[in-house]
Amino acid sequence: MIIGGIQKFTLIDYPGKLAATIFLSGCNFKCPWCYSGELVLPEKIACHPKISENEVLEFLSSRKDRLEGVVLCGGEPTLNKELPYFAKKIKDLGFSVKLDTNGSNFSMLSELVNDGLVDYVAMDIKGPKAKYPEITGRKVDIKNIEKSVNFLKRGLVNYEFRTTIVPAFHKREDILEMAKWLSGADKYYLQNFRPEKTIDPQMESVKPYTREFINEMVQAISPFFRICQSR
Repeated sequence: MIIGGIQKFTLIDYPGKLAATIFLSGCNFKCPWCYSGELVLPEKIACHPKISENEVLEFLSSRKDRLEGVVLCGGEPTLNKELPYFAKKIKDLGFSVKLDTNGSNFSMLSELVNDGLVDYVAMDIKGPKAKYPEITGRKVDIKNIEKSVNFLKRGLVNYEFRTTIVPAFHKREDILEMAKWLSGADKYYLQNFRPEKTIDPQMESVKPYTREFINEMVQAISPFFRICQSR
């Protein structure tokens, strides 16, 4: 397991908790608007500074009286076979654990939830099911994505779905299609695209949707969810 970084304090990445964020390297998707190339692209991972597991655990041990939660993100954390053991070590220190995932590794996701190793899951929905190969640049087993969606909707763990809305890939009809697919979910957030430090440099010239458009879409799809907001 390669740890590519740690944010020692965040108020926004774990809802309702003071947290630290741990960035795990490696991803099975290559979304062109991703701004974490150092955690996704093998050539950048190779030269990016690494942090040892012991260093992370020592830091967390020193912050047990100040922090409440730890966010495990990437890249795609569930690619790491060691993730359950790492999550357990964090839980044993007394922290709540949030997992950020693309949902492609259903078996790992269900193991973490069923074994009580995560307390909150944020799953990225990349687009309508038919667009996954185009968006991720990879051959995607959409059945695993669907399994993860349906599993989270059972409510065994606190969760949210979220989508970064990019004009080049998400039209009004795509957002409506995703909302219908996720209908009945507890929380769904639309995140506006930021044209900075993207894996595909051409994406940096793409103008984001207006805040008015994002808010309009939130209003349109809100009936499908208990909570639907923009970020």
